[in-house]
Amino acid sequence: MLYYLFEFLEKEYQLPGATLFQFITFRAAMAVMVSLLIATVYGKKIILFLQKKQIGETVRDLGLDGQKQKAGTPTMGGLIIILATLIPVLLFARLDNLYIILLIVTTLWMGTIGFIDDYIKIFKKDKEGLKGKFKILGQVVLGLIVGATLYFHPEVTIKENAIVGIVQKGSNVTPIAVPEIKSMKTTVPLVKNNELDYTAFISWMGDGAADYAWLIFIPIVMLIVTAVSNGANLTDGIDGLAAGTSAIIVLTLGIFAWVSGNIIFSDYLDIMFIPRSGELVVFIAAFVGALIGFLWYNAFPASVFMGDTGSLTIGGVIAVIAIIIRKELIIPVLCGIFFAESISVMLQVAYFKYTKKRTGEGKRIFLMAPLHHHYQKKGHHESKIVTRFWIVSILLAIITFVTLKVR
Repeated sequence: MLYYLFEFLEKEYQLPGATLFQFITFRAAMAVMVSLLIATVYGKKIILFLQKKQIGETVRDLGLDGQKQKAGTPTMGGLIIILATLIPVLLFARLDNLYIILLIVTTLWMGTIGFIDDYIKIFKKDKEGLKGKFKILGQVVLGLIVGATLYFHPEVTIKENAIVGIVQKGSNVTPIAVPEIKSMKTTVPLVKNNELDYTAFISWMGDGAADYAWLIFIPIVMLIVTAVSNGANLTDGIDGLAAGTSAIIVLTLGIFAWVSGNIIFSDYLDIMFIPRSGELVVFIAAFVGALIGFLWYNAFPASVFMGDTGSLTIGGVIAVIAIIIRKELIIPVLCGIFFAESISVMLQVAYFKYTKKRTGEGKRIFLMAPLHHHYQKKGHHESKIVTRFWIVSILLAIITFVTLKVR
């Protein structure tokens, strides 16, 4: 909203300093500061409110050190993340930007699903929360909305060979760019041309194949949204793990969004140029600020847990950002912690069922799943586990950058 206010003041009254709001970097800086302020200052008030309403975590006895002490800790702290993200976005982002609208919808949609799940657990005293099929349905429907919008909306375009020349007049240099086009291309790591067109999967259909690429693209989007949101949900198991890991992932995506939305840098780095995607940086800055501000209270020993209200929202937002900037195929690397946590659960369940069927006694690969609980069972303190997972996440972020140039 402030963007439009200062645009008006600049146009009508030439207000000094009003042009600052035209710069994405300035608005992103303001967004991160405001989100940090909301998360740290007002986050405390939200925690006190949750305590007053006795919205506390019910902890099952899994035989883990320090687990019983966590009982009664306020949950639904994801509300802090959501509010600390959306308020700065509404203030500083361009609300006519399609990508910003999609991320606001994603935040509210996944936040609502997580809130319902937490509500059932806390107030209905049902430890299972929202039934799994309804969670999956909500994630799939969001994926359908995002996928259909990105495929059919005319503003979702790219520029191939973004700059074909430059025009220099005195000290002013103006790049000559090719027109925007609709394309189903995405980024692929470690491949020479670094791009994959989803249309290639149905090229056997002939000349009209491009008209049916949505049959491939939309299901892939639904799968990614579901997988990443559930991965973030599984990672939220010990103090500070999900918030810290997610902040690293989102910051990495923010760098990609900034480069992808800048015609000069995307051309220089040979990264796909996506018009209007630079505005994502404002949302991402607010989201990173909210995650770090939440971490202020969620670091060991946690004063609040994010609950599914936060974890499902985080996963959904990360997935949609990656899809928008066409980096969804890099998710297994960048979100390697989420991936490892999910795989550990699937392997544990599959192996237990297999061995029980074969021998009559179920066996386990890990001492406990998800993976972070395995290390807790081995006697590692959760602070050490969290710190080491953060370090691994930073390494994966660096590898993600490298894979785009190693072809």
